[in-house]
Amino acid sequence: MTPKHIFGPVLSRRLGLSLGIDLVPFKTCSYDCAYCECGHTTSKTVTRQDFFPAEDVMAELRTALATRPHLDSITLAGSGEPTLARSLGPVIAIVKREFPEYPLSVLTNGSLLTDPGVRNELLPADRVIPTLTTTCQKTFERIHNPHPSLTIDTIIRGMEEFRSRYRGALWLEVFVVPGLNTTDEELAGLRSAIGRIDPDLVQLNTLDRPPAEGWVEAASEAELEQIRRSLGRPGIEIAGQRLTVNPALQAKTRSADLVRATLHRRPSIVEDLVRTTGMSGAEVAKILGALERAGEITSRRMERGVFYSINQGDL
Repeated sequence: MTPKHIFGPVLSRRLGLSLGIDLVPFKTCSYDCAYCECGHTTSKTVTRQDFFPAEDVMAELRTALATRPHLDSITLAGSGEPTLARSLGPVIAIVKREFPEYPLSVLTNGSLLTDPGVRNELLPADRVIPTLTTTCQKTFERIHNPHPSLTIDTIIRGMEEFRSRYRGALWLEVFVVPGLNTTDEELAGLRSAIGRIDPDLVQLNTLDRPPAEGWVEAASEAELEQIRRSLGRPGIEIAGQRLTVNPALQAKTRSADLVRATLHRRPSIVEDLVRTTGMSGAEVAKILGALERAGEITSRRMERGVFYSINQGDL
């Protein structure tokens, strides 16, 4: 049976070999980000809910980890905002108790760090990685199209509150959208907020796959490097620059399953899959052809090439 809550392992540009846990239904989120590779949000909410029982999630995770595979991270992520799930705290607690040898990461947009309950539930995680793109409400709304109740000032204060108590690794993602959060004024605001939040690492990220909105463009390497210098602090890196591929990965994961898991997480071109799986271009193309003929994936030509993605009807 295909897992409903576990995906991967996939090679993440930021986390290495990562086994994903998805705690919310597809595209349930507090944002509707213009750059989202999963498409537009279909259920925009800030209300935490009991989407899936924690034990259902853990049953799938125990199966996936039965052989104690090599992983760089178990990651709460997926196609929506994981902190919306009331199972967040129980799943984190059980994972840390039963599988302490694996680092546990949480990818979050940070919007619910305003909630003391969410902050408490995240404390046992090894890494928490929220997103901050701007300190300006107008830019925040343009990029993220957030739930109407959300303000960026309150979210930043929530990040500061969390940092004051959190003893794990706090990594802050800054997603760069040229022309919106790249002006001198925007960067000055980010520089100030980052200083107050004081993350252990800042990762500059930008568009790498088809976005929800066609107007979003990727920042160039030169632009990202300029922003890195402008933010003026140590511990800033450009996402993906240090990614290395372990040649043994293919031996640890069935080739078709690794491609399928990667596409479940994000649309990719052949070159992306070669880089993240360590397979040859010919082998990747053969697997993609078989998956497309079986109706499991679809393809779409974009400026950077032909992107393959999981057929949403199969989710």
